[in-house]
Amino acid sequence: MKLIDTHTHLFVESFDEDRNEVMGRARLAGVSQFLLPNIDVETIARVEEMCAVEQDCFPMMGLHPSSVGMGFHDDLVIVRDALVRNDCVAVGEIGIDLYWAKTYLKQQKEALKIQCEWAKDLSLPVVIHARESFDEIFEVIDEVNDETLTGVFHCFTGTVEQGKRILDYGGFKMGLGGVLTFKKSGLDAVVKELPMDAFVLETDSPYLAPTPFRGKRNESSYVINVAQKLADVYEVKLEYIAEVTTRNAKSLFTKLP
Repeated sequence: MKLIDTHTHLFVESFDEDRNEVMGRARLAGVSQFLLPNIDVETIARVEEMCAVEQDCFPMMGLHPSSVGMGFHDDLVIVRDALVRNDCVAVGEIGIDLYWAKTYLKQQKEALKIQCEWAKDLSLPVVIHARESFDEIFEVIDEVNDETLTGVFHCFTGTVEQGKRILDYGGFKMGLGGVLTFKKSGLDAVVKELPMDAFVLETDSPYLAPTPFRGKRNESSYVINVAQKLADVYEVKLEYIAEVTTRNAKSLFTKLP
């Protein structure tokens, strides 16, 4: 059984003391590939270093919406250079985050649009971070979407209607992580109303650990807990979920070997 963690921050400092052990546990759990999105210009080097050492780790480069401020154009120059230099598998993570503040909403929209255009030019998918911002992101995607734009709405926590709208764009999937396992999230009921080929698996480690590890540091081995929950939702075997979600990931992240 093979799984792909399509979104994991294994390069961050919280893994510095035991990264090898964390990677070992993930591989034992069946995780065969790890997709690493940087967060800002400061984390580019960490992603590069990890992907240079670990052959089953693949870089993604983008400017996270929480890192977008007045000087974001300068940061985008640096990110764009890293994106091309590292032969990345996706542009991300990018998007809009309105959880903390709406101060830079205009800048976040512009940064998202610019990076979506990069993705189309480079034939790469986008990895979209959406936090309390589906309507604002839809405005941007409505403007830039065409048959060449593909991507994933990372850490999907939307409604059935929002999920269907994402699928209507034609080239998008949704990433499922630990939130799917939370008893009160209601996400399981939403997912059941959407097709299985709409989803890829992720952890977003070290954040959003699934049940029974909620509140602790997340790690890529826990993607199997998400897979098992998805199997329960669709009432199929875990091995089938692994097969389908791996195929979904490969169809989206086409540069993966």
